[in-house]
Amino acid sequence: MSNDHTDVRQHILDTGRSIILGKGFSAVGLNEILSAACVPKGSFYYYFKSKEAFGAALVEGYLFDYLTHVDALLAPDGAPAAQRLMRYWQSWMATGVSESPECNCLVVKLSGEVSDMSEAMRVALLGGTNQIIARLAGCIAQGAADASLPGTLNAPQTALTLYELWLGAALLTKLRRERSALDAAMHATRRLLNLPDPAAA
Repeated sequence: MSNDHTDVRQHILDTGRSIILGKGFSAVGLNEILSAACVPKGSFYYYFKSKEAFGAALVEGYLFDYLTHVDALLAPDGAPAAQRLMRYWQSWMATGVSESPECNCLVVKLSGEVSDMSEAMRVALLGGTNQIIARLAGCIAQGAADASLPGTLNAPQTALTLYELWLGAALLTKLRRERSALDAAMHATRRLLNLPDPAAA
């Protein structure tokens, strides 16, 4: 029974994530999610007390998966820390974040939309982004230690600056529906980290 509970709850979250990435949180009603998931409305309230509680669980689940992805990209594997750090930014470039109306990143999709609407979702998003920044700071510190990055960098501040830069670029990419902001973010990142920029050669 416990496994059934987990499976149905996760199925609702997975279905909701797909729809909300396309339309946003406010524009999607419970009926649309439940219809797509083939789950009765009464059953929804067995798993979640409200749409806001569902949203907070959605954000927490997404961030858990995303942090696992970040850890895999940044994990020490014999490569210099600078190379591992650049893998992370290259993953933003690879996904486009997105150049279409749909968005691959729930943080980008929801940060502006729900921060004034739902304290629970705001706190979940903030906690997740703080964890991302902390992981980036750790990798930057490793780069200073292995000399693949300048030793003069303030790791926490540099990580925060870079994440803010890329989050802003992702939002501009959604507005423009083309990748120039991401390209500019990559150039700025390489300059800040004092890394060669192949595009500038």
